[in-house]
Amino acid sequence: MRHRVFWFLLLSSFLILPACAHVISKDLRVAADPHLSFRQIGHDPNAYRGRTVIWGGEIIDTINQGDGSTLVEVLERPLGWRGEPDRSSPSEGRFLIQDEKYLDPYIYRKGREITVAGEILGERKRPVGQTDYRYPLISNKQLYLWPVYYYAPYPHSYYGPWGYPYPGYPWWGYPYGGWGFGFHYHFR
Repeated sequence: MRHRVFWFLLLSSFLILPACAHVISKDLRVAADPHLSFRQIGHDPNAYRGRTVIWGGEIIDTINQGDGSTLVEVLERPLGWRGEPDRSSPSEGRFLIQDEKYLDPYIYRKGREITVAGEILGERKRPVGQTDYRYPLISNKQLYLWPVYYYAPYPHSYYGPWGYPYPGYPWWGYPYGGWGFGFHYHFR
């Protein structure tokens, strides 16, 4: 019995650990300079031309160019240990991603979270309101679009094995749905 538990735990750890990996490849993470901050580069992007960075944030706009390439405007957010943008942290500005291929504006729409590894190409000025904003411009070497999670209420209640109603799944055995409280995870 002890061997079965050991093998079960070993196998399940091999299945769970890849889900905890960073979303950017190891080669690009090694090439990126972790000591360069977004604020530092934002003051003079041309001085850091050719350096590799890993940035992320929330998509503001996706602009398809006439030559088939795409510009993605992103509101920068600090990244967590897996590379996921942290919405609770303040932003230090905006940046542009230049991708040589077409990116669908519906998929890369406003509000989606994104992480990108790329090379700094310099800067590009674009209007934001009444002013010209100086964007750091990076090329896309690897891009990760984070899935959207939302909660949807479960539509009906069940009678559990003890005879009283509660929302959620009947086999959880706790009033009010136990762990799920009558909600499901959905991907969008």
